[in-house]
Amino acid sequence: MLIALAQISPVLGEVDKNLRLHIKFIDKALQKGANVIVFPELSLTGYRLRDLTAEAALVPETSAPFGELVRLSRRISIVAGFVEATASGRFYNAAAFLSGGRILHIHRKVFLPTFGMFEEARFFAPGRDFRTFDSPLGRTGLMICRDFLQLSSGSLLQAGGAETIIVLSAAPGRGGTEGQGHAFATSRMWELMGETLSFFTSAFVVYCNRSGFEDGAAFAGGSFVYTPLGRLLAKAAYAEKDFLFAEIDRREILRARRLWSWTRDDKPEVALRVLQRVFHRHED
Repeated sequence: MLIALAQISPVLGEVDKNLRLHIKFIDKALQKGANVIVFPELSLTGYRLRDLTAEAALVPETSAPFGELVRLSRRISIVAGFVEATASGRFYNAAAFLSGGRILHIHRKVFLPTFGMFEEARFFAPGRDFRTFDSPLGRTGLMICRDFLQLSSGSLLQAGGAETIIVLSAAPGRGGTEGQGHAFATSRMWELMGETLSFFTSAFVVYCNRSGFEDGAAFAGGSFVYTPLGRLLAKAAYAEKDFLFAEIDRREILRARRLWSWTRDDKPEVALRVLQRVFHRHED
């Protein structure tokens, strides 16, 4: 199973231009024989939308740009980021997995950073769920950027039987890393989580970050794929645009789970009881 990661730099607020960019990379992926292509967080809209949020929002069932990607998913599975508009008037930072001409799953970002340069909760409603679903990559779970840095997110996808975890990101680069081989200090943070989560869930972790500059922010790139044994399989360039390919052998999942029993011995019912107790204590 060949997976492609499109480390692109979307144009802020320009859905039609970004759709054409997606189609360009989809064509390139098909030429290489890829089965799945993954784009970054908010790949159809750009990240720092602010007052452009409503204008750039899409209704998955009726919006023409979204429909075009659904049509193309008959040839290659597509994971893309977008702003989802709902009938209630809410907007979500969302990711969609499209395959076989269908929407297999839409994930709404749960953890919305709203501090410093981040102001997502001002414009987006928070998602409320982490679910796994069947895809050409096996049992699959999606996260968006900050979701990935919460240990509970990975634990919930593990409880759902995730064999592949896909993370769409628009992570800016911050801090220097003199002599450590990273463009930014924050890049190591994402890689450390990728290594940790892949090993302890015995799942593939696919992380696609964006590149380029937008409204004064520099995005870090550095997309990667980790195997179920926590081994780095492929990594894209830092900061720059890049197109990364990785061959995923799903037999590695079984090998990892035979070697290490983390997933087999997981006890989500214990976590549920503890969390219920903690929740009720805070309610008192």
